[in-house]
Amino acid sequence: MGEKAVIAVSPPIQVGGSLFTPEQLATIGTIVGSDSKIEMTPFRQLYVEVAAEEREAIEGGLKRAGLEVNPAGFVTKSLIACNFCKGAEEAGLETAKRLNKAIAGIETPMPMKIGYAGCALGTSEPLLKDIAVVKMRDRFDLYVGGESKGLKTSFAEQLASGLAETQLVPVVFAIIDFYKANAKGKEKFKKFIHRVTLEELRKVAIEENREARESVQS
Repeated sequence: MGEKAVIAVSPPIQVGGSLFTPEQLATIGTIVGSDSKIEMTPFRQLYVEVAAEEREAIEGGLKRAGLEVNPAGFVTKSLIACNFCKGAEEAGLETAKRLNKAIAGIETPMPMKIGYAGCALGTSEPLLKDIAVVKMRDRFDLYVGGESKGLKTSFAEQLASGLAETQLVPVVFAIIDFYKANAKGKEKFKKFIHRVTLEELRKVAIEENREARESVQS
C-alpha cells in the first residue's frame, strides 16, 4: 500500500447550513474511489483518506465540484456556521464566507473550532467553540474558550463586543497568532486562556481592534 493523506472536505457556507448536493456526494465517491475511508467529524467536515500521490488531483476535482478542501489535523477548522434562518443579509452570510476564507486551515498547536451565529439564537452552538462570533444587528460580539468535550463542558466567555465587520477578521487573526506564538507544546486553547488569562487576551484583541480602526480611517 502507498502513502496515504487525509484531507478535510466541506460544503460552502450557505443558507440552510452544511448542505451537500447529491452531485457533490457522488463526486466525492467517484474521485476518491471505493477503497478510501471517509469519516464524518464533529467539525462538519468529511475527513477523506486519499493516496498521497493523487492528493493534488483529487483536491482539484473536489473544488471544481463546489466543495471546500482544507488540511486535516492540527489546524483551524472551516467555520462552523448557523443555518442563516433570518436570511442571508440579516444574518451576515457574506461576512461568514469572508471569515471562513480567512481562517480555515491555519496550523495551530491543537485543532481549533470557530463558530459563527447570525443572531442571538445561536443555533450553531457557537459558545461551545474555541472562538465564537455572534452577529448582533450590524455589529459582532466575540467569545473565546468554549469546550464541548468531556464531562466539564463550558461556555465561551465574551472577549469583545460591538466589533464592526472590518475589525472582525483582524481581531480573530490576532487571537490565533497570539495562541500560536505563546502556547506551550500541544496546549489546548481553553487551557491556554486559563494560563495567560482572559484579560491578557483581551489586550491583544483591543490593540488589534485599535489598529484595524486606524487602518480604515487612514
